[in-house]
Amino acid sequence: MKHIVKIFTILVAVSALWMWLLKTAVLPESYTWLLPIYFIVSLGCYGLVMVGVGLMQFPTCPQEAVLLQQDILEAQTFLKTRGVDVG
Repeated sequence: MKHIVKIFTILVAVSALWMWLLKTAVLPESYTWLLPIYFIVSLGCYGLVMVGVGLMQFPTCPQEAVLLQQDILEAQTFLKTRGVDVG
């Protein structure tokens, strides 16, 4: 719930800033109307960067690899008893 409140607060703050820029004409109107698009594109770029950073820092789990290999061997023996060729 706290995350939703934080996102909603940021959205309200950005919307208020955008409406203030539209009313005061600090920036040219053609630029001000494009700010939401720039914001969405920037948010998408940020998301892609965070996914990339997460993939680069992906932790290796040797214990989980051993457990996965044991599960694979168990599944192969189960399938062999059922007459499935697992090659």
